[in-house]
Amino acid sequence: MTTPRRASGTTASTTRRLTTAQALIAFLARQYTERDGRRHRLIGATWGIFGHGNVAGVGQALVEAGPAMPYLQGRSEQAMVHAAVGYARQSGRLSAHAVTTSIGPGATNLVTGAALATVNHLPVLLVPGDTFATRPADPVLQQIEVPHSGDVSVNDCLRPVSRYFDRITRPEALIPAALQAMRTLADPADTGAVTLALPQDVQAEAYDWPAEFFAPRVWNVRRQAPDPHELDQAVRAVRAARRPLIVAGGGVHHSAAEEALAAFAAATRIPVASTQAGKGSLRHDHPADVGGVGHTGTATADALARDADLVIGIGTRYTDFTTASATLFADPAVRFLNLNITGFDAHKLSALPLVADARTAIEALGEALGAHGHRVDPAYESEYTDAKGHWEQRVDAAFSTTDPEARPTQAQVLGLLDELVTEDDILINAAGSLPGDLHKLWRARSPQQYHVEYGYSCMGYEIPAALGVQLAAPGRPVWALVGDGTYLMNPTEIVTAVQEGLPVKLVILQNHGYASIGGLSESVGAERLGTAYRYRTAEGDFTGAPLPVDLAANAASLGMRVLRAASVEELRRALAEARGADCPTCVYVETETADTVSGPPPAQAWWDVPVAETATRPSAVEARKEYDRQIAVRRRHL
Repeated sequence: MTTPRRASGTTASTTRRLTTAQALIAFLARQYTERDGRRHRLIGATWGIFGHGNVAGVGQALVEAGPAMPYLQGRSEQAMVHAAVGYARQSGRLSAHAVTTSIGPGATNLVTGAALATVNHLPVLLVPGDTFATRPADPVLQQIEVPHSGDVSVNDCLRPVSRYFDRITRPEALIPAALQAMRTLADPADTGAVTLALPQDVQAEAYDWPAEFFAPRVWNVRRQAPDPHELDQAVRAVRAARRPLIVAGGGVHHSAAEEALAAFAAATRIPVASTQAGKGSLRHDHPADVGGVGHTGTATADALARDADLVIGIGTRYTDFTTASATLFADPAVRFLNLNITGFDAHKLSALPLVADARTAIEALGEALGAHGHRVDPAYESEYTDAKGHWEQRVDAAFSTTDPEARPTQAQVLGLLDELVTEDDILINAAGSLPGDLHKLWRARSPQQYHVEYGYSCMGYEIPAALGVQLAAPGRPVWALVGDGTYLMNPTEIVTAVQEGLPVKLVILQNHGYASIGGLSESVGAERLGTAYRYRTAEGDFTGAPLPVDLAANAASLGMRVLRAASVEELRRALAEARGADCPTCVYVETETADTVSGPPPAQAWWDVPVAETATRPSAVEARKEYDRQIAVRRRHL
């Protein structure tokens, strides 16, 4: 649990008369986190879109606060949460943003972003307006009526996607609720979306607040040490293993444990595979790095996973993509050792748990093993080193461009970026076919370079998240990589980037539809229904000409500088120009999707998407046969 510290010299007898909204903003401006002796402001800014449910309360309070609480103007409530999440992730979860909305649709638009934040264990404070606590008129504008429960509002939709939720129906109730909210945001084991629903009448109501409430408060972000008994069990398990494999998850980044992991891998020579959230835990050229693991992983990592007798999970939730839907870890005697800050995740797959901060646990485990000079067999090291070399050749082949005048493939777009970026660049992506290509192919050069949101796989995350990342990392090149489907979901924060002068780089890959789901649809017998952006034909299907949608023109209309690229060589020049730009810049390219063009290697492990058990169409019948073959090897690790 985080422990707050207050400044000395305050007296409980002194009060300040403020509205509830004014008190909340003043309180938030004095909250800090501290880890490893470094202090960070907990709530760095507040995003807001105003309506009748928050304009006279929180809106007025932000005016009163002035520069003490920076305000950021969003265009979409969901996008504001995504931007705040991007900021929190780039800030190492030590600093976050608040998001305020009106009641009604403004509040319900927060739900997707809140779910994304909570799934990924990233802090964001949500402050939606709510209906009147005093009920002078019932219903008020935008109020949903629930006949069996008078105290329910649309904000209750946020309960299941929030780590902490409270509705402030009296001014004085804000005091314990605000403290609990900060505790949750700063707790490395419990963080996620936090919701404080504020009825609009309570926001504007005045109260005599104890001055102590506004004293600077520092929340210590703990580095929990491992239990000695659990550590002893972990050491025994690692020493007994012949073919151990580390699976590095997002907890490595959240703990800033990358250097500790690199030192541990260098000493023990245990290979390190990574989840989507954990990629970049080691540089791509670290001898022990074997790339992504699971359905979107490399052949090297997945082959090691199939034969591993000990899987050491560090800060991972073991999603179905990581475990290939419980088919990947195939050794009959495989065991799991999980280093995790939460006991919930540490016990998954019937593992030996090591409940602790990732960096602290890695260092303790390394020190204990070092006393015995532990290192894997040289033959095992040579095996994965050779396999990694072969995989790098496949990456080179996918990135290779032989005709500078040809239209590039999606993999070749990544290859051109690979030529251009340095360890300063940050790449953001979330959904579609790009996460799979990136996980398999991207060569991460720094811990923060690879920013792929795949816990919630939320289309529309990339552009607003890029704004949040840019705010947290000014001066660094920030790239948002999106397909046309994702762009159409949520382009509105381009306007905010232009307004704030944030020089984000947007790369739009136009392939006229949902490429990832199109491929999946075909593989499960759904015949790509509804996955192409094309005209409807006389037969009723969507196989006509591509729709005449000009996304580049759309981005330009929102204020972005746009560079169009029709070939490999034009794309190379456009990307270089965008990287050096000091304003929001878009690179637009149509990608080649023909089967004759080589692309990335196919999936190296399975993913469970159930196929129709009865069907008349041959594609579904054949798909079911393959599905039955795959599920036969699925297992429970008990």
